[in-house]
Amino acid sequence: MGVLSGGTARSALLDLRGSLVTRLSLGAAAGYGAGMKPAFLKPLLPRGLQGRAALILIVPVIAIQLVVSVVFIQRHFEGVTRQMTNNIAIEVAYLEREVNDAPSMTEAESRAVSLGDALSMDVTLPTDGPIEDRKEFYDLSGRSVISTLDSKLARVQGVDLASNSREVRLSMATDWGPMEVVFSRDRVSASNPHQLLVLMLFTSLLMTLVSYLFLRNQLRPITRLAAAAKEFGKGRTVPYRPRGAIEVRAAGRAFLDMRARIERQIEQRTLMLSGVSHDLRTPLTRLRLGLSMMEPEEEAAALTRDVEDMERLLEAFLSFARGDAMEEPEEVDVAELVQRVVENARRAGQDVTLARIDAPEGLRVKLRPQAVGRAVENLVVNGVRYGKRAEVSLLLGAGHVHIVVEDDGPGIPAARRDEALRPFTRLDSARDPNRGGGVGLGLSIAADTARSHGGRLNLGESHLGGLKAELVLAR
Repeated sequence: MGVLSGGTARSALLDLRGSLVTRLSLGAAAGYGAGMKPAFLKPLLPRGLQGRAALILIVPVIAIQLVVSVVFIQRHFEGVTRQMTNNIAIEVAYLEREVNDAPSMTEAESRAVSLGDALSMDVTLPTDGPIEDRKEFYDLSGRSVISTLDSKLARVQGVDLASNSREVRLSMATDWGPMEVVFSRDRVSASNPHQLLVLMLFTSLLMTLVSYLFLRNQLRPITRLAAAAKEFGKGRTVPYRPRGAIEVRAAGRAFLDMRARIERQIEQRTLMLSGVSHDLRTPLTRLRLGLSMMEPEEEAAALTRDVEDMERLLEAFLSFARGDAMEEPEEVDVAELVQRVVENARRAGQDVTLARIDAPEGLRVKLRPQAVGRAVENLVVNGVRYGKRAEVSLLLGAGHVHIVVEDDGPGIPAARRDEALRPFTRLDSARDPNRGGGVGLGLSIAADTARSHGGRLNLGESHLGGLKAELVLAR
């Protein structure tokens, strides 16, 4: 029971360490993903905390701009424009009345010119013909100018605001023919609303940039915390110091405390189990010595085999208990490591081939070489133990390195693959125990090594007909 509890404790600790980065990453953005969002918006929304925070910052600014544009420009500017246009309509109506009251065409022309000069207007009487209502599509106040002049002047024929953006050309009917009146646009419009829009846009962009720089500075401690948690999930301890806001500092201190407790528990468990395993070697050595001094009888030979099995079990358990807790990560040429394992297996008389290396030459990954080498050796030993030959491949994935070992043995049923990863589990119904069966730790050691390197061990079906063991390591 003590042995099984030790193996279960190791798996639980490594699972906790491997999932720590996921919990921290999800916790950092939990406030942004709690609500329900339409499915079509999910691909458009940023996934990073910095992008989401920037979106939260920019959306209110745009909303405020829209509200100000609609409420202030549409209402305030239109109201001011309408009032100023009413004043100019009164002057034009007076001009029209004086022209119509003239006794002759000559007098009408004289009155139109003299009154036009007095009212700061260019008056032409008569003209070639009436003009049409015209304005630019972006002229926000032009609609109010045209509608107000049409409502206040009964005989107006057209208002042209497009020919010259600084003038208003007004055509109206009189008793002496069409009359054209031209006056400054400033007399019917307050100020150009586009200046306000440009000022609002420039100020908003400037403040958004300043806020984004400040926001990035505030999010940097969270990014560092996520990076430290991610490295710890890969089995690497990097220096980290809590910084930033009070809440971020609290999360950082909690992470450091958790990391220290996990490391301390793994180290204490490893030292304890290693000590127990080491102490068992002394009585086994005495038993072997005593049996060697006995007469070579059948019972003594059977006891000798039992002692050898116990020593083999003890060595496997010691390797499992030690794991990779006492080894520091270092930059390693993964292809060279895999080739060395294959060459050692060949020298031992095993039918092992290096099938494929799909990785750049000289690829170096930070890992624990002894632990990874022991895990690959266990997979290779399992392959040739339960099959006739094994093939080893090295593949490079997105952020991971895949070491694949395939054999032509009986394989493991899909329903029992999770069970096969448990410590001290031997699937005798699927594997032949009469062909040098192990103690059920090979796959467990490989799975623990993968988890401690931020990866996993996948079991599947091999193209050779047996088991496919894929050791995935983060890089």
